[in-house]
Amino acid sequence: MSLQAFALIILAGLIHACWNIAAKKAGGDARFAFFTSALMMFIWAPLGWWMGRDVVPGWGRTEWGFVVASGLLHVGYYVILLRGYRKADLTVVYPLARGSGPLLSSLVAISFLGERISALGAFGIAGVVGGVFLIAGGPALLRAAHDPAARQRVHAGIFYGVLTGVFIASYTVVDGYAVKMLLMSPILIDYMGNFVRVGVLAPTVLRDRATALRLWRLQWRFALLVAAVSPVAYVLVLYAMKEAPLSHVAPAREVSMLFAALIGGHLLGEGDRLARIAGAVLIAAGVTALALG
Repeated sequence: MSLQAFALIILAGLIHACWNIAAKKAGGDARFAFFTSALMMFIWAPLGWWMGRDVVPGWGRTEWGFVVASGLLHVGYYVILLRGYRKADLTVVYPLARGSGPLLSSLVAISFLGERISALGAFGIAGVVGGVFLIAGGPALLRAAHDPAARQRVHAGIFYGVLTGVFIASYTVVDGYAVKMLLMSPILIDYMGNFVRVGVLAPTVLRDRATALRLWRLQWRFALLVAAVSPVAYVLVLYAMKEAPLSHVAPAREVSMLFAALIGGHLLGEGDRLARIAGAVLIAAGVTALALG
């Protein structure tokens, strides 16, 4: 992995952790997902028009098919993630989502896209995934065994975290293929997907406009923050995919767990500091191995 791709992933990880903390604090649902997608359309419209004015008219069925598929997968990912944040702790949902996603996408890239990985790279994947699950884990699960309410909350976090990871793996492979094989612009894939997301989520808002308006007044600041920064994080990752194998980039994204463990745990007041720090160190070792491999 080149130094430039590695730097893009580090910056993307910091941004990603920050917007997830904002989404957790918002406590939103599918309507929050609509707010952020709609705001993304407006905030990034000048860049979308400038990048796409000569390119988008030339897209055929294949390109539009990938945009629609990406948009739908991102809707599923974001709605499930938000639901998990409402029902469980960020320090359970986020690590499981970030850990299971790259593991699956790396296996697909190696098995079906013909990518190769060195022994050091394989160690890096193992380190990232092991660190993520350590953060999700052990101490909280042991305590939950004697507390039905805590056990139910942890189980919900595991379910929604892993399900979110499935969506992460799916859109990572779809978007990675579009960028690497079809040579589509990372910016345009992400921006045009907003139109799909808004169209899919609009009925949820229109069914109960009064509730949507009330939630907008409570959540618009968080939605604006997510809309402004989350596309930057993902586009940086897509650009990194153009320079490095998907099987390296996907796990290396989990450097965001370092930032989530140190920043999110403090801001949200969630426990198990030692487990989070140990997991973060293991993730850092895994990311370093991926960069060298």
